[in-house]
Amino acid sequence: MRSQYEYLAVLGVCVLITVPLEWMGRGVYRRVPDLARAIAPVLLVLAVWDVAAILRGHWHFHPEATTGVLIGGVLPVEEILFFVAIPLCAVLTYEAVRGHSERWSRNG
Repeated sequence: MRSQYEYLAVLGVCVLITVPLEWMGRGVYRRVPDLARAIAPVLLVLAVWDVAAILRGHWHFHPEATTGVLIGGVLPVEEILFFVAIPLCAVLTYEAVRGHSERWSRNG
């Protein structure tokens, strides 16, 4: 049985798991303008792509796994959040690895 909050829950878990990486890197959340510049192009391109795919009948979302809140009457709000949450997790991971690799190279 699916829950209408299933998609949101998965996104929430992804973000929660990567939050500690904030302190391992250069502080992604403290650099909001840089973060926005990294995420905005991904959000824009993929949202347009999804809308086109939905309108052409190539893609859909299981209605029982989303809240039913649609942006522009087409795109589930969860999908927009996906285009923010997953790049955020990627940037957090990248910055944490980068931060540690810089420390390793100085100490090694």
